[in-house]
Amino acid sequence: MPPSTHPPTVAVAGGGLAGLAAGCALADAGFRVTLFERRPYLGGRASSYQHPGTGEIVDNCQHVLLGCCTNLLDFYRRAGVQDKIRWYEKLTFLEPGGRASAIAPSALPAPLHTALAFLQADCLSFRDKMAISRAMAALAPSIPPDRGESFLDWLKRHGQTEQAIERFWKTILVSALNEDLDRVSVPYAAQVVRESFLKSAAAGRMGIPTVPLTDLYSTAGDYIRARGGEIQFRAGVESFRAETSEVSVTTNGEEQKFDYLILAVPFDVLGRMLPDTPSAAPLAAALGQFSTSPITGIHLWFDRQISDLDHAVLLDRTIQWMFHKSRLIESRNNEARENEARDSGSGSYVELVVSCSRSLVEKSKAEIVDMAVKESQEFFPGAREAKLLKSTVIKEVHATYSPRPGIDQYRPKPETAWSRVFLAGDFTATGWPATMEGAVRSGYLAAEALARFAGGKSASFLVPDLAPTGLMRLFG
Repeated sequence: MPPSTHPPTVAVAGGGLAGLAAGCALADAGFRVTLFERRPYLGGRASSYQHPGTGEIVDNCQHVLLGCCTNLLDFYRRAGVQDKIRWYEKLTFLEPGGRASAIAPSALPAPLHTALAFLQADCLSFRDKMAISRAMAALAPSIPPDRGESFLDWLKRHGQTEQAIERFWKTILVSALNEDLDRVSVPYAAQVVRESFLKSAAAGRMGIPTVPLTDLYSTAGDYIRARGGEIQFRAGVESFRAETSEVSVTTNGEEQKFDYLILAVPFDVLGRMLPDTPSAAPLAAALGQFSTSPITGIHLWFDRQISDLDHAVLLDRTIQWMFHKSRLIESRNNEARENEARDSGSGSYVELVVSCSRSLVEKSKAEIVDMAVKESQEFFPGAREAKLLKSTVIKEVHATYSPRPGIDQYRPKPETAWSRVFLAGDFTATGWPATMEGAVRSGYLAAEALARFAGGKSASFLVPDLAPTGLMRLFG
């Protein structure tokens, strides 16, 4: 950064993970950051709020992370909330009727660390397991290129059984990528499998926040403020004007000037912000290639404990995951309180998640809650006698971009046609799909590009990937 009496100023449009990551990195590097967020809280699509109908603090959708999310973990360390994540090594797969299969690592070297538990899983037949093992072996050496083939077609070409597809591949990948397998590109699916299942036992650990999401990310706003920055709420950036020496942004009808601008908003919002000029046309055309996929979170409060599990993968039904929020929030902060609550039979608050939930978008809350309660009773015997006290449904209709075959060629880099304007967001060219890790990577990449332009020197905020272990080191 060139010497100056005053630090360079940066406007960040968007208070989701991408904008917060960029803002924290640049604030740490000596820039004066002003972050604009149209809502009264931070976190974007990973946020929480007091629901008016229930009076409860609810997350807009359950978000989890894996041990391979190195940049997200770095962001949590910056914000000082790394201790607000509870880690799990075991995944429990539940069939209707309640039969459970647990997948957990052993002492075997990667990629064989989950092989023993996998072979003992009752939810898959021996034929299913052999088919899955062959596909895993094909994915272990490297990520296949995008040749326009969907991952569902790839699975069929590699001899996967119908039950292996339904109970394993769909269960894992639809949740991770928020899209049906016939619309997912092979590289996206392969990356999820290699990073979370094959590389190492540490990479596949699942982390779940033990506080509401906005509590998790509001600390990032404090981080920016502590370094001379500012957060402006209820102030979405409506438009911008880029000049040779500065950038102007308009919010709530008022124009403000900055040295640089990072646009960290969803691709559809970005498309509406772009000026109608020839220089914006290529980016506008690329954004026009994206489509979205929805996620639905169903929040249920019962009058008694319905399960001893903190979370579970649910098979063969509409609901895909159960997160036992009352246990998750209490179990880390006060284990004694959790045991007392369980022994006294006090209530359960659960969040049920349906990724790629197009079938639910047009359904009413009552229809969705009725379905969710009936399916819960199939998986959790305790729910059959429990009384539903209250409920709500949160639909993120445009939750993520669809990772369809061929979309990578349209993902924009952080640099734009305007030298002082940069892009961040999970849809940008991060090398990762639409995840919290991808969003943080995009923020760090935008911050790196801006810092290079501002100072003419290389800046590095991105954290390296988790190194492979065991036999996976042979593949790099």
